[in-house]
This record gives sequence, C-alpha cells and structure tokens, in this order.
Amino acid sequence: MKELNNKGYILQEAASGDLPRNAKENSNRNGRQIIDAGPEKAGVLSKLTGALDGTGTIGMSLVWFGSAVSLAEILTGTELAGLGMRSGLTAILLGHLVGCILLILAGLIGVKTRQGSMASTAVSFGKYGSKFFAALNVLQLVGWQGIMIYDAAISANRIAGIGLVLWSVLIGVLTVFWIVNGAKTRGALNAVTMTALLVLTVLLCRVIFTGSAVSAAGESTALADTAVASISFGAGLELAIAMPLSWLPMIADYTSKAKKPVRATFASCITYSVISSWMYIIGLGAAILTQESSVDQIMLKAGLGIAGLIIIVFSCVTTNFIDAYSCNASTFALFANSKREDATVAEATSNAENAAVVVEAGAEEAGNPSGKKSFEKKILSNLKENWPGIIDTIVGTVGACLFAMDNIAGFLYLIGSVFAPMFAIQLADVFILKIADQKTGSELGRAGKKWDAVASISWIIGFVLYRILMNYSLPVGNTLPDMAITMLVVVVLRLLTRKLVKKENA
Repeated sequence: MKELNNKGYILQEAASGDLPRNAKENSNRNGRQIIDAGPEKAGVLSKLTGALDGTGTIGMSLVWFGSAVSLAEILTGTELAGLGMRSGLTAILLGHLVGCILLILAGLIGVKTRQGSMASTAVSFGKYGSKFFAALNVLQLVGWQGIMIYDAAISANRIAGIGLVLWSVLIGVLTVFWIVNGAKTRGALNAVTMTALLVLTVLLCRVIFTGSAVSAAGESTALADTAVASISFGAGLELAIAMPLSWLPMIADYTSKAKKPVRATFASCITYSVISSWMYIIGLGAAILTQESSVDQIMLKAGLGIAGLIIIVFSCVTTNFIDAYSCNASTFALFANSKREDATVAEATSNAENAAVVVEAGAEEAGNPSGKKSFEKKILSNLKENWPGIIDTIVGTVGACLFAMDNIAGFLYLIGSVFAPMFAIQLADVFILKIADQKTGSELGRAGKKWDAVASISWIIGFVLYRILMNYSLPVGNTLPDMAITMLVVVVLRLLTRKLVKKENA
C-alpha cells in the first residue's frame, strides 16, 4: 500500500501480488478506507487499466488503429489511382509490408533502450545529435497537425458549410480536450470512438465498392485495369511506404512504456499497417470506381453526410493526439537535463498513477463527494505534462486557418529524406553492431559522446543520397536503397574507426 497524499487518498497498486486472496474492506484510525482487491481482482484491474490508459496491448492497438483511420491516408491512396486497381493494390500492400517491418524494428529499438523515439537516438548520435533530431521531429509534428486539421476542415466544410476557420478551430479544441483528459478517460473515449469509426468506415468501404456511388466508367476502368499511368510504380510504392515511415519517429514513444513491450510493438505495428492499407485502398477505390478524389463528395453522393462528418472529425482528433503525445516526448528530450533525461518521465508518472486504484476517503474530503478538487488537480497536472502537445495543436490550428496545405507529397518526401537515414543508422548500431548492448541502461543517452561524428557523417550522406534518388524512378522507390546504402556506410565507418582506435592503443 502507498499513501498518495495527506488528504485521505490511498494509492493501491493494481498489479500487486502481496494482497490477501480473500480481501475485504478495512479502515484505519484516521478514517481512511483501504480496499484490498486480492491477486485475482488485481490482475483484472491491471488488464483493464492497461486497456484504458494505452499501456496494455489492447489499449495500444486501439491507439494505433485510430492513427491509421485517417483522411490523410485515404487522400494519399487517391494519388495512386494513376497506377490502376491491380498495380495500385500491389504498391499499397508491398509498401505497407515494408513499412510494417520498419515500424516493428523502430518499436523494438524503444523496447531495447527503454526510451522514447528521439531520446533513443542518443545511442547512435550522442546527446546533441539526439536534440537535433528531436527539434526536427517537433517541426514535422507541427506540420502534421496543421495538415491533418486543414484536410479535415476542408472536407467537413464541404459537408456542413460553416466555414473553414470555424471547423479548424473546432477540431483543434477537440484535440486539446483529448489531450488534457486523463489516460483512463481518454482510453474509454478511444474505445467508443474506435468502435464507431470501424463501423462507419466499413459502411463507407461498402458504399464505395458496391454502392450506387460507383460509376459505370470507373467500374469498367477498374475491371480492365487500363488506366493510363500518371505515376510510376516506384513513386507509388514510395508513397505507400512514406506514411508508415512518418510514424518511425513516434512509435518508440509508446512501445518503450508498454507493459508487455514486445507483444505491444507487434500488435500496434500490425494493426496500424493493416488499417492504413485499408484506408489507402478506400482512397484508391474512391478515385477509380467513383471518378472522385474528394472523399467528402463520395460520402455526400452515398448519403453519408453525418456519418462522414464523424469519420472526418474524430479520425483527425485521434491521429492528432498521437502527434501531440510524441511532441511532448520530443520536447522533453530536446530540453532534457541531468534531472530529467528521460523524454517521457511525466507520462510515465501519469501511467503509473493510472495503473493503480485510487480510493477516496477521510474526513477532510468527506465534504467533497463529487471529487471536484481531485478533478481540477488532474486537469492541471495533465496541462503541465502535455503543454508541448497543446502548443503543437494550437500552432497547427493557426496554420490550418492561414495556409493552404493541399499537396502533402513533398512533405512526405522531406520526412523520408530526414528520418529514413536516421533510422537506418539506428538499425545498424542496435541490431548489427550491437552498440546498445555495450552500454548499461543508465548510460543510454546519458553518457558517452556529446556528438557522434561517424553517425553524423553517415546521416548527411544518407540525406543527400535520398534527395538525389528522388530524381530517378526506381522500381523499389527511394527509401529502401537509401537505407541500405546508409547502413552500409555507417557499418564500414564504425569498423574502420574501431581498427584505428585499436592501432592507436596498441
């Protein structure tokens, strides 16, 4: 048992195995009530809180389900329509297979180092290198918030024309609401919202592929697969890989804190990849079968006005929350000091509290049965822990109101050129050279070089190479060749460096 404060609250660890089997309610002389759940009930409570606060396998899978149900994924899928149905499907499935493998490996790096995505880059790039990528990640997260809110506001306004600015503000406010609510409340909302989104998305998919919205010309084109290719297969494959790749700088922020990290990593990445493929296919089918690339117009033609609004708004909110959470982690990594090296200490503390049973009692709180003070403290605590994500959302909302963000292909390629070589270097260091195994957990990201020259040179080569490869139409896209060459470069440079050091020390 653990006392949380002096106002009559007792924090009882839900997963504790030291409680008596047949537990009963007891009270101490100060009037506090203590509920002993017992091992069996404690196990149930642990699973329940894990599902609700997002640290359990189911809860984390729900979070990544929500990230995949996204208007951006559907819109990116429409850009593959020039390949035709057969080639478009092939590009989507192959791209997401590659993306899923990369996501799993990125998640396992977080599991191995027990640190968030940007904090874990210190293993390869050193302290200042980690801060450099944390800053870049914050910038891309602000960009994503703006793009997601802009796309959702445009589509929502076409269904219910109350104005782009008003829709942008409304979606931004809902996102902030999602952020400031505690993990348990947010988890319950996620469960309900994901169920609704699943049902509505299935309905949307059915309407697109079998409903009256399908045009005769579109059906004929899809069956014959004779579309004039306005995009190369390599470019289509790159777009399919690009969306999973954009999550590489965020996945470890979750998997590093999971209760069963390996299982949660595989479940989350597979869930995201399957649902994201589905969203791409909906976009591809919408563009080919209905001769429409605007999802909102498809929904209107199919009579899904209200359902369409729900999909558009809440899929944006649930995806934006993940961006905001990772913005917290990257910001804390950017401003980390000796007292706070872990990028997600605040969230870890929050999860620890949410993984317990808090029982209200005591004479001091007896006059406050509603728990108003506790609720206010909870909101203030969440605001303190999530201020970077809230600022990220506000800036993104303002950007959506002021700037047009219709074409995101260039943004996706920029993300790829920055983070693909970064991740390739991490892969080589962690899984090939085993650098992480050579340091203790306390040393990861906290000791060693402030800036790693080998990793920095390798990243610059990878970044420049990616930009050069964009000028060529490769059958396998840009990402895979760039990552393979970058991994080769860093392995060779590290091995040469080791030999030189050995010679000097000999």
